[in-house]
Order: sequence, then C-alpha cells, then structure tokens
Amino acid sequence: MQSIIQKCAVLCLVAASALAAPQAPRGSDAAATIEKDDREVNFDGSYRYSYQTSNGIAADEQGALKNPGSDAATMSAAGQYSYVSPEGVPIRVVYSADENGFQPQGEHLPTPPPIPPAIQRALEYLATLPSTPDTPVNAPVNRRF
Repeated sequence: MQSIIQKCAVLCLVAASALAAPQAPRGSDAAATIEKDDREVNFDGSYRYSYQTSNGIAADEQGALKNPGSDAATMSAAGQYSYVSPEGVPIRVVYSADENGFQPQGEHLPTPPPIPPAIQRALEYLATLPSTPDTPVNAPVNRRF
C-alpha cells in the first residue's frame, strides 16, 4: 500500500513539474527575427524609434518635450504599432500621448454609442443657461418638512 502511495506521489510531482515548466512560443513567433531597429535620442529630450519583426510586428514613435524649462513642461509622443492577431486579423493602432492622456485610434477598438437625440437636446439647452455660483458644501439648508 505504501509503495502505491509513493508511486502516486512521484507521478504527481512529475506532472506538476511538467505543467509548471515554461512553455515555448508556438508558430512563427518562436523564430521571429528583428528586421529593422532604428533609435535616435537627442539632447533636447526628443526621440524617435521604429522596429519591425519578421512575423509582422511593427512600431514607430516620436516624442518631444513641450514647454521645456517651465513648470508646465510635458512630454508628448505620437506613433503607431501593428501586428496580426491570433485570429489572423491585422491590427493597427495610431496614438498620441500628451497632457491629455493616451489617445489610441484603431478599427478594432470599441466606440461609444451615439448620444440619443433627447439627451443631446437637453445638453444643448443646459449649455445655454447662465452659470450659477456653486453652493458651499457646509452652507446651511433651510428645509421645512
């Protein structure tokens, strides 16, 4: 009985180690090579890079420092990347990134539904109303119940 338990334990250890071993990439990704790799970094903080691999992955980006030397200095970048999805669909993303955040664009990215006409009219009406000062959070409120 003890021999069976030992054999079962050894078998479980072998199976666990086989499952825990890193898996090798499959397909053309395993043998992909870099076909192009260009990089340029300048003293003013601007940069540019691009690369392309044999399996269809490509990217390029350029960036620069906006308002250098001021308190409002920010980094701005723009670029694109592309690859082929596991389903065989070509994916291409064009993006910019700056003080307004990362802004990707691509055919595969979801888009919000259109604003319903009634809500659009309400928003347009609200925009025509005069602004009112905000009520302080701790202001007393007179209510009668």
